[in-house]
Amino acid sequence: MKKAVISTGGKQYIVAEGDSVEVELLNTSDKQVKFTPLLVIDGETVTVGKPKVEGATVTAEIIELDKQAEKVTAIRYKAKKRVHKVHGHRQHLTVLKVIKIA
Repeated sequence: MKKAVISTGGKQYIVAEGDSVEVELLNTSDKQVKFTPLLVIDGETVTVGKPKVEGATVTAEIIELDKQAEKVTAIRYKAKKRVHKVHGHRQHLTVLKVIKIA
């Protein structure tokens, strides 16, 4: 089974063929995206890139473009001062399905 490590949105993800991955929002109108992997695992063989693996690509299909994550709540509170503030944030995500690691 082939696995690869890709980098997008300042984060790294371990993916395999057929996996669905939620990544940071991608600004693209295409249905497919290609990534150059940082590391490829093919059975017993491990190829590490410097910084990326030359000649290897990870092809993924966009399933959902602008999905929102769960709400993250941040609270600022000071005891006995009547100071409290609640902030909420929902990150925009893109859902990808990995088609091929070549």
